Amino acid sequence: MKKAKQKNPAAVQYTIVPKDLAGHLFNVTVSVAAPASEGQVFALPAWIPGSYMIREFARNIVRIRAESGGQAVALTKLDKHAWQAAPVDGPLSLHYEVYAWDLSVRAAHLDQTHGFFNGTSVFLRVLGQENTPHQVDIQRPGDPAASDWRVATSLPELGAKRYGFGTYIAADYDELIDHPVEMADFALGTFKAHGVQHDIAITGRVPNLDMARLQQDLKAICEAQIAFFEPKTKKAPMERYVFLTMAVGDGYGGLEHRASTALICARADLPTTAAPKTAEPNEGYTKFLGLCSHEYFHTWNVKRIKPAVFAPYDLQVENYTPLLWLFEGFTSYYDDLMLVRSGIISEATYFKLLGKTVGSVLRGSGRTKQSVAESSFDAWSKYYRQDENAPNAIISYYTKGSLVGLAFDLTIRAKTGGARSLDDVMRALWERYGRDFYEGGGLGEGRGVTEKEVEALFDEVSGVRLKSMFERYIRGTEDVPLAKLYAPFGVKVSDERKNSKPSLDAGIGRDAGGAKLTQVHEGGAAHQGGLSAGDIVIAVDGLRVNGNPCNLDGLFARYRVGDTVIVHAFRRDELMRFEVTLQGDRVPGVTIAPLPGTRKTQGLVRPSAG
Repeated sequence: MKKAKQKNPAAVQYTIVPKDLAGHLFNVTVSVAAPASEGQVFALPAWIPGSYMIREFARNIVRIRAESGGQAVALTKLDKHAWQAAPVDGPLSLHYEVYAWDLSVRAAHLDQTHGFFNGTSVFLRVLGQENTPHQVDIQRPGDPAASDWRVATSLPELGAKRYGFGTYIAADYDELIDHPVEMADFALGTFKAHGVQHDIAITGRVPNLDMARLQQDLKAICEAQIAFFEPKTKKAPMERYVFLTMAVGDGYGGLEHRASTALICARADLPTTAAPKTAEPNEGYTKFLGLCSHEYFHTWNVKRIKPAVFAPYDLQVENYTPLLWLFEGFTSYYDDLMLVRSGIISEATYFKLLGKTVGSVLRGSGRTKQSVAESSFDAWSKYYRQDENAPNAIISYYTKGSLVGLAFDLTIRAKTGGARSLDDVMRALWERYGRDFYEGGGLGEGRGVTEKEVEALFDEVSGVRLKSMFERYIRGTEDVPLAKLYAPFGVKVSDERKNSKPSLDAGIGRDAGGAKLTQVHEGGAAHQGGLSAGDIVIAVDGLRVNGNPCNLDGLFARYRVGDTVIVHAFRRDELMRFEVTLQGDRVPGVTIAPLPGTRKTQGLVRPSAG
């Protein structure tokens, strides 16, 4: 990416400096050249796009003051997110401190090891001037612990060198907050995918990191996805892309942005030069590559192809849409599919991963009560606010959404004799609503797609009437009949669960006093016996249940399915007695595999011609 050119100073200018590493404080200044005559209003977003929950980032502003021409200006707090400065003649500046101690991909974090922030957590929005040019000066901290820090971000440089502290530019506020920033002594890898530079910045201690393999594998994934959406031109929608990765002892998550992604992973999941060279990545590394694939696919699907309600975002309140099954679910369908299409994993490994997804969807009874359209709409109040009853009440628009994507793909391929597939639908969405979203000049310029437009486009592009599938699997709660849909392709879907293993059918967590029930599945042994989530099981038939590690499996091994046991458990501080009839393990053991000798599956994991 070339350095941005700017003739005049930006209308809105920010300065951010990691001021107190041990205290986790960023100092931020926002300066407005021409504030509103009636008194300028500033507001911090209440949520971050891609993570559908009101997070109220303004609660982390510790101190705030306003000034103009060196004189203090009265500042009135309007609500939990917004402030209004008194009218002034001339430029106006706000100075404030942000507490940054959220080690996630959604907010901001600062200590002696690194600094990270999303713009939604640190940059107050200047109401009425969101569409003007913005710039930010990212300053080096004075703490000696940060003497070797660099800057990784996909923001265009103005007065900064690549990976350096200095000034960065954005065309508007929306662009400013869509490029997270990492500051650290990070490991850096670089590769080109169809001519576009891609950087990998990994923060955290990762002994013997195999950066060469990581670059090689990510290059294959990125090139497969670029070619997927632009099979003729191989043109990426960004000039540069950055994978910002925080490696920790135990962690997993990602958040998409228009030219980057913020990731958190277990360091053990990253490839190491000390490991034996294998053709396929191990389970942990496969999971990490699947995460990268998922977030990279979002570069097209949700960052540019958007639901209409996200164009533009209203960052102060919930933005409801019934379409997250398309934007998250279909992205979840393609993330592992892109691993096998790019040659990273085998077809057998892909089907194994798919089987786990199917099993996880079938595990919870919530799938019979909530559709993926409802799950999408209720993300703000249910999916992102799950409690102990979640498996019995909700369905994930990620996991079931991915199976719905597979169902559409198999149906379209079967009914068109392989002439069309879901790939064609996704490319049509891109061509009509995504390609010109930021660039202008097309149907999708600055606007998203509606629910009706999505459904009409599926029929038009595929040439297949698909309304019944929308009714049954998207607006309805029917299970996706994968065994039936896969049959024409010579793929067998079976459930090989073993009912001989007795179980409480509950989630078990660690507790010093015994086995804590984290979830109790509807209709299971624990539920039928009267146990509840939060109960701490301390004894089975008079024998003690250890806390760490839990010995429940060992105790139940001496029983058969149908046996009744006496369970003692604490509920709060009261000891209770339960008679529980043990049930067989109800966790689905789904396997998906091609029938011997079949060659029909090859087209399923390869892209259509486009």
